[in-house]
Amino acid sequence: MNWNQADESGCGQQPQCEVCPLSRVQAGVSVRIKQLCASPEMQARLRELGFCEDQIIRLLTSQTSFICQVCNARLAISEQLARVIMVEPVLARVRSDSSRPINRSNQR
Repeated sequence: MNWNQADESGCGQQPQCEVCPLSRVQAGVSVRIKQLCASPEMQARLRELGFCEDQIIRLLTSQTSFICQVCNARLAISEQLARVIMVEPVLARVRSDSSRPINRSNQR
């Protein structure tokens, strides 16, 4: 899927959307990178910066530049670069059993 088709999906507005460009994501949302639709040289540079396939990133702001949290670092990229980074929404994690409080009233 190219980014023009995905651009119509409105990622960030619908929880069931599949893949869309990072430029369509709302600020504050965590997403998983699915594909880099750039030249091989640009793909290599993005991967060096941490924008790798299956990497989870968080978009912090999307104003004049797109500031992303990638591997505990904040990186600013242009809107043109944000358009070629295809992402999917990350579903909220379900709490594990170990994090649930113990109900002692049922224990004897």
